[in-house]
Amino acid sequence: SFLSGLFEALKEETHTDALLKPSDGSPSIPAHRVVLATRSEIFKDMLETNCFKDDTIRVPELNSEELESLLEFLYNGILPLEKLEKHVHPLFIASKKYEIPYLQEFCQFYMLNSLNASNVLDVLETSQACSNTALKEIALDFIFNNAEAVVLSDKYEALAAKNPQLCMQITREFFMNAKNEKFSRARVMGFQKKIGFSEKSISDFQASNVEEEMGNNQGSFASHM
Repeated sequence: SFLSGLFEALKEETHTDALLKPSDGSPSIPAHRVVLATRSEIFKDMLETNCFKDDTIRVPELNSEELESLLEFLYNGILPLEKLEKHVHPLFIASKKYEIPYLQEFCQFYMLNSLNASNVLDVLETSQACSNTALKEIALDFIFNNAEAVVLSDKYEALAAKNPQLCMQITREFFMNAKNEKFSRARVMGFQKKIGFSEKSISDFQASNVEEEMGNNQGSFASHM
């Protein structure tokens, strides 16, 4: 297909003309300017400024493995489930910083539809890092409704030591929900509707969006050639 052919060009480093430097000191990863520019307004701006003199974009938020997953998504429009599960939080943060809306939607969909007592604190921290109020409210509501499984866990104890301010917000949410649980539930349902929470699987999400994404990219690439 059109997008898989682009990804093959990335893997084979065919006519690459840019480098992305990960945060862990690993070698820079070759890429194509046209793909970076059409996928991200921030990358586009960086590539067009004088600061891009050595053909290298530094990506301090992502290690080498995470950066490879980011590029795979930029080229393919999808990501294997095992990679998404492993890297969803740093990819979500990167999608906000580099203005990659489809990746942000993709990661958010996965986080919401896989939310459980083991990962809800990670989702909460990620939502705080990205200032995503809707995602944060849904995570807080999940914690309120699953308090024993979450608050009595080792992960919550670690969070309390690392981020006491966030734990204070969780405490406040308990009091707010206890005082007016009916209003809180209506508010959270409103946030779920706003950000597109659904019972679809991640494969359904991919299938419903990749065809549209391919069409958009063919037009975008043509405009940059």
